Amino acid sequence: MKIKAGILSIGLLVLSTALLPQVPSGREVVKPETYVSLDPAARGSAFEIAVVMKIRPGFHVNAREKSEAYLIATDLKAELPAGFHGGEVSYPKGKLEKFTFSKTPLNVYQGTLILRLPITTLANAPLGEQHIPLKLRYQACSTELCLPPVTVTLDATLNVVASASAVRSVHADIFRKQ
Repeated sequence: MKIKAGILSIGLLVLSTALLPQVPSGREVVKPETYVSLDPAARGSAFEIAVVMKIRPGFHVNAREKSEAYLIATDLKAELPAGFHGGEVSYPKGKLEKFTFSKTPLNVYQGTLILRLPITTLANAPLGEQHIPLKLRYQACSTELCLPPVTVTLDATLNVVASASAVRSVHADIFRKQ
């Protein structure tokens, strides 16, 4: 009798977990994509890398300027290879939103946002296809729960050429002047 009850309990547990809504991971909630403003980029030229973060409706991530000390801010870091120099990441302004779990409004990002990183290709930059590794850290939350923070590894790929005459601006919709 104990064995049948045990099997029944396991069956009910499996069935109940299958019926519960699945909690997504932070990687499923935010879809980041990288873009480069020049193709190709010449030695000595300045360009931008953009990380476009598309956040699933019903979720948010904490803005760079977090509103509480315990929150995990959105953070983008580049691991620049030899031949490149980077500036400071430009983060958009967050929006103060009120959530039931917090007494004070929180500074968050929702929807689609763009993080921008200015880069200079130095005179000694290697020619040809180059890769700039990026690490994006964020914590996605809904009104009910916060998912564990994640760090996503991204790659910005660009082609470096010697002559500035070949340089073209690309992705005008993302890199339009602000």
